[in-house]
Amino acid sequence: MASDAPSAAVAAAELPLDDPRALAAVSLIWREAHLLDARAYREWDGLWAEGGEYVVPIDRGAVDFASRLNLVYDDDRMRRMRIERLTGGLSISAAAAARTVRTLSRFVVTGSEADAVELCSAQVLVGYKREETFVLAADVTHRIVFGGSGPRIHRKVVRLVNSEDTVTASGFLL
Repeated sequence: MASDAPSAAVAAAELPLDDPRALAAVSLIWREAHLLDARAYREWDGLWAEGGEYVVPIDRGAVDFASRLNLVYDDDRMRRMRIERLTGGLSISAAAAARTVRTLSRFVVTGSEADAVELCSAQVLVGYKREETFVLAADVTHRIVFGGSGPRIHRKVVRLVNSEDTVTASGFLL
């Protein structure tokens, strides 16, 4: 499997994008975007494989997330705690949740194994919160695993274009 480093996205894997596994992975990623924009976070959590990681690194070149400072580095437990904060109504992120519309494009298969596919894509997210509109852009890497319950997200790494800038409370998931 290719690494998460941005340079790994340059070399495409042998698996063509029209391969059924690649198409299933892209379909899952589009479904994920739909659920996130709809703020259907519990349903979104159902798209994840056991042990899945959701990462938003500060350093765009990072590959060892455990030893680096990240904006987000969630395992199953932390991801569910984040969902609870966003849906529980008792935190500022839930009280002033942003409305979002995201577009994902430029899908490239960067790795494949018998039971997994890795894709890189571009994401542009437009959000609206507290009478302000904002735009976030990111390079996103998904590792999708295939098993008896269908394709699931095993790792999602969101490399924000402006990851080293000041971060404010967002009230949504990337």
